[in-house]
Amino acid sequence: MNITGHTRLLALFGSPVKHSGSPAMYNYSFERLGLDYVYVAIDVGREGLKEAVSAARLYNMRGFNLTMPCKNDVMSYIDELSPEARLIGAVNTVVNENSRLIGYNTDGTGFVKNLEAHNITVKNKKIVVAGAGGAATSIVVQLALDGAGEICIFNKKSESFKRMLETIERIKKEVPDTVINIYDILDETKYTETIKQADIFVNATVAGMKPLENESVIKDVSAFHKNLVVADVVYNPIETKLLREACEAGCICIDGKGMLLWQGVYAFKLYTGKDMPVEEVRSKFF
Repeated sequence: MNITGHTRLLALFGSPVKHSGSPAMYNYSFERLGLDYVYVAIDVGREGLKEAVSAARLYNMRGFNLTMPCKNDVMSYIDELSPEARLIGAVNTVVNENSRLIGYNTDGTGFVKNLEAHNITVKNKKIVVAGAGGAATSIVVQLALDGAGEICIFNKKSESFKRMLETIERIKKEVPDTVINIYDILDETKYTETIKQADIFVNATVAGMKPLENESVIKDVSAFHKNLVVADVVYNPIETKLLREACEAGCICIDGKGMLLWQGVYAFKLYTGKDMPVEEVRSKFF
């Protein structure tokens, strides 16, 4: 890859990001298609995000992706939101269009596409989601838009919990037929019994991600049953403690790398107007 004075910069903002596979995926695709872009990972937390966005403007970056903990906070620093980002209340992709920063969210579509790649549909299914942050919210919104029958969200009572309550009200206006509720994850009996009755369980928290690889959002493994689909958004490590224990219990297990791939496919299109070479990227990096 030759970096020139015309090369446009793209980046991933978040913390931690050293583990991210996004730079390799994007840079391979740029080189494969002969596009003059370069993509880097920059460790940025909430306290430095405003300055990072200002730097993106100053350097005329083509755009940037966001991971935890920046997906919600970035909304205060950009100029415009796409319809799905506005409904979700979180952004994972920002595109610089003539000095106007426009926020999108490709997480939800990436997650559902990953399920579809494993022949799993969400329509009319009962789905439990652990987490209420940016990734969880985007997934919940997309599940509702795609016709999930019932969505049960579990999270500690926190600011994220309060934001999710607001998101649920927005979803109900857009998709009134979807049954959707949020509960305290510390109510272990309710949590376990709800998972036992579910078709799909989603971990949308950082539990299991390095350096938290010894953690799982399911403490009581009796919640697992052989018809349960267990999907994790964590992709490093590929097999989290959650997935390992779920597989041992006979569940259908789906790791987070596919979600990374498909949300990246949609973001790549927003940045470049081109289609990522999906099969090549999948075989090389996934």
